[in-house]
Amino acid sequence: MYAVLETGGKQYRVTPGDVIRIEKIGAPGEEIEFSQVLMVVRDDGTVSVGSPTVDGVKVRASVVTHGKDKKILVFKYKPKVNYRRRYGHRQPFAEVRIEAIEG
Repeated sequence: MYAVLETGGKQYRVTPGDVIRIEKIGAPGEEIEFSQVLMVVRDDGTVSVGSPTVDGVKVRASVVTHGKDKKILVFKYKPKVNYRRRYGHRQPFAEVRIEAIEG
């Protein structure tokens, strides 16, 4: 059984037991519930596709840890005017363990 859920403007294909990295949410150890489930494929092969979401299906998960991704460098440049700017950014994330797909 697997589901496609949406969180943080991105879509993830998850099965129970998976650990995924999503946009920072909740606190470590906290239980969270995703209700934006776009598609569910059950073990018997039946497929439920929502428009836009599947009614009555939720994905339960728990936050494992928080962290930051690798640094990306942003460089801005304009020709002929001696304009150069460089800065870095580290995007925060949350590692989430999928507990169950209910519904």
